[in-house]
Amino acid sequence: MTIIYILLAIVFILLLVYISLRNRLIVLKNKVEYAHGSVDAMLKQRYDLIPNLVTVVKEYMKYEKSLLEKLIQLRSEVKKQDLTDIEKANINKQLDHTIKTFNVTVENYPLLKADKQFSYLQAALNECEGQIAAARRTYNASILIYNNAIQVFPTNIVASQIGYKLKSMIKYPEIDTDISSKEILQ
Repeated sequence: MTIIYILLAIVFILLLVYISLRNRLIVLKNKVEYAHGSVDAMLKQRYDLIPNLVTVVKEYMKYEKSLLEKLIQLRSEVKKQDLTDIEKANINKQLDHTIKTFNVTVENYPLLKADKQFSYLQAALNECEGQIAAARRTYNASILIYNNAIQVFPTNIVASQIGYKLKSMIKYPEIDTDISSKEILQ
């Protein structure tokens, strides 16, 4: 009779361990989804700033019309609903480069730099860029913890049973930040 109680206690303990591990994996998965949502929210904020920035700049930068059109075109592309994360990352890489090019080009327009509305929008865009970088780091940290959890024993057993797979980190290739005016005007 005591052997039955011991076996029942062992089964009960194993069940509690399984439930605990499963709940931990669910929490980690939810943190990853939350962090991904934060990145998307910050990117959306940046996309929403672009039309305002372009409107203010149009009068000053008549000769850089193609640069402004490129910003609007990239913003439109990224707002499409059916893009994969890889496609979004590629468009955002192009958008990052175009915004950096835009910021360098602004240096040639002292009146534009003095415009209060432009200064406000540029500051908001710079702040948004910093928040995007922070959100990306948070997302990647969440992915690291999640991936470790589904690869390490004993949570890897539970993860395979409930179908959790490894997730990819956001990889944004480095963009040359030393863009010169000469490169832009070519």
